[in-house]
This record gives sequence, structure tokens and C-alpha cells, in this order.
Amino acid sequence: MMKQAGFFDVEERLARLSGLGDQLEAFSQTVDFEAFRPDLEKALAYSDRIKGGRPPFDPVLMFRILVIQTLNNLSDERTEYLINDRLSFTRFLGLGLSGRVPDSKTVWLFRERLTQAGAIDGLFNRFEATLQNAGYLPMSGQILDATLVAAPKQRNTNAEKADLRAGRIPEDWQDKPSKLSHKDRHARWTLKFTKAKRQDDGTIPSTDLAIPFFGYKSHVSIDRKFRFIRKWKTTDAAASDGARLREGLLDKTNTASSVWADTAYRSKANEDFMEKQGFVSKVHRKKLHLKPMPRHIQRSNAGKSVIRSRVEHVFADQKSQTGLFVRTVDITRVTMRIGLANIVYNLHHFLFLEPINASA
Repeated sequence: MMKQAGFFDVEERLARLSGLGDQLEAFSQTVDFEAFRPDLEKALAYSDRIKGGRPPFDPVLMFRILVIQTLNNLSDERTEYLINDRLSFTRFLGLGLSGRVPDSKTVWLFRERLTQAGAIDGLFNRFEATLQNAGYLPMSGQILDATLVAAPKQRNTNAEKADLRAGRIPEDWQDKPSKLSHKDRHARWTLKFTKAKRQDDGTIPSTDLAIPFFGYKSHVSIDRKFRFIRKWKTTDAAASDGARLREGLLDKTNTASSVWADTAYRSKANEDFMEKQGFVSKVHRKKLHLKPMPRHIQRSNAGKSVIRSRVEHVFADQKSQTGLFVRTVDITRVTMRIGLANIVYNLHHFLFLEPINASA
């Protein structure tokens, strides 16, 4: 007969988890999650007027669940299971072994209410204020880039695709709410280019590989000094990278004026916009068609690449930590998903920098 775990057995296991380096415990010790409460309560009050009924769980507790979910790339059902299964999760949430755990539907409803209330910008800006109060000001210029975010592929007819591209709801979907709710009307196909690999005979093909890709794009601007995400935007996958520069991606609070980005952001409209706004362009220059790249421009681009590559590390960290793909449909829900991934990246990076500063 198995012995039932007692209070001291649980305490011993929690102490062992702490000794092994429980990341969630470090989050609790470093991040003031209560700072998010005003934005959460404001968003829930707004959504209550729409749907009625307040979720029975504390909003900060529920927000912590979204952090766990995003950090581990979990579905709602898997989130519910693991909260019941893992001591590290229950400790992070402040739940006892006998405490009531939100089910998957409650998690979905909470996230949906935040989504419909448009709460993600306020939550992101709330932690941005926390960063700045802790001394992490946007400094040394900024770096812009975008990455593709995969979405579940849709099986649509050519006529349905034409309607979607024109911004119309296909006629066959209009009287079928259940079908419409499962159709993503905002994700788009694009081509993802990857460098051609060296062949068995040692030669490298002259053209890169173009792979069809369906989903969305995450656009970010990070500061060069601390590498936090300071500005961000979500679009469909086919949207131009360069045009987003003029749509709120530049951070005017950065203490330096330099802006680094790859050639996708090089255009006369962007150069004129940055000059008028007081920014100094460090955007890569393009190679002229059918002409060799001048040596001085090659050297200049190479120097810029050393700095610009830092934003690629941000996306690599996000994809290793959170998966950075979406299970949902509709750009408002995808924006919520990507916004949470950006908050969690900043939380995780803050956790990484704080011990460094404490020991400096």
C-alpha cells in the first residue's frame, strides 16, 4: 500500500525543485505580477458589459496561467492537465494541492475576454513601464525585423480564396456560423525563401529555395542596448515588411536615433519618413539589378549585419521557448497570441538580465 504524501514530503519536493532551478519560481521572485492587475480588471470590466458574468478566479492568477501556457506552448486542455500534475505550476500559481484549478474552458474564456477587450497592448505597455522603472531604458538605437508565424492551413476553393483576398466572406459560409468560426479569413499564403544548400558535388545552386508558407507575420523593434522588444505589430504573412516601419514600429523614446534593418526596409518612402522623424537610417542597401555590389557598400552592410543580427536572436529565443505558432483563427486572436509571446520573451529576458545586474 502506497503511503500518502504529507505536507513535509511536498515541502521537500518543492525545495528540491528550487535547488534544481525552477524557472517559474524565479519569475515569481523577480516579476511583480500584481502590476498587471489594473489592466486585467479594466479589460474584464469591459468584457463583462458585453457578455455578463465575471470569471470566478483571480485575474492575476489567470494571467499567470497564460504566462505558463505561452512559455510552454500548451493548448488549453494540456494547460489544465499540467497545472493539476506539476508542483512547479501549482506553486507559481499559489494553489495548494487541494485548491480548485481552472479548467480549459475557463482559460479559453479568460483569454477570449482579454482578446475582445483589446487588452494586449495595455498589458505589454505595463511591463514596458516596469522595465523602464528598473532602469532598462530603450538605448543605443533600435533594430527592426519580422518573422513568419505558421497557422493551421485552410482547405478553400479557388472561388473562396478570391473572396477572401477581396475582403469578402464567401457566400457558402455566411449561413453556416460553425463553419465560419473555423475558417481563418485573415491568414495569407506567401513564399518563404531559404538559402540553397551545397550539393553533393560541392556546387551551390544560383537561386534560393522558395517554400509556400501560410500564416501571419510578427514585426518587432528591439533596442540595441538591452534587446527588449519595445514595439510590435501583427499582420498576415503576405504583408510587406518595409511598410510596417511607418506604422508605429519605430520607438521615439529610444535615447539614440539610429535604426538598423535589412534590405526589405530600404525604400525612398522609409528613408524620407525616418529623416522627417529625426531617425538616422542604418538600413542595409540593396544591390543594383544586374550590377555587382560596390565594395564600400559591401563593407558597410557587413558592419550593419553584426548589429542587426541581434534581432534574429530574439526570434530564435521565442521559437525555442514558446514555439511561436498559432492554433487559433482570426487576426485579433493571433495578435493576442503573438503579444503574449512578446511579453513572455521580455519577462524571460528580464529574468536573464537581473542576476547579471545584481552581481555587477
